[in-house]
Amino acid sequence: MSAAELTPPEAARWAARTGLPLPADRHAEVAATADHIHSVVSVLRELDFGDTPPAADYRAAEEGDRQRAGTGENDAAV
Repeated sequence: MSAAELTPPEAARWAARTGLPLPADRHAEVAATADHIHSVVSVLRELDFGDTPPAADYRAAEEGDRQRAGTGENDAAV
C-alpha cells in the first residue's frame, strides 16, 4: 500500500480480494481504520531498536528475578 490514504472503494476492493464481504455502509469506516493503523505502523518502522535482542530471547521470569535481587521482595503472597 502506498503512502496515500486508502479510499473507501479501495477498502471494498481489498476486502473482496480476501473473501471478506464488506457492506457498502462500512467502506468509509474500514478505510479510516486502515489509514490509522498504517500511520501507527509507519511511526514504529522509524524507531531504531539498535542492539535490542529479538523477543524470543526475552525471559520474563529471569528478568523479574534480576529486578527483585536487590530489593528484598519475594513472591510469598502469590
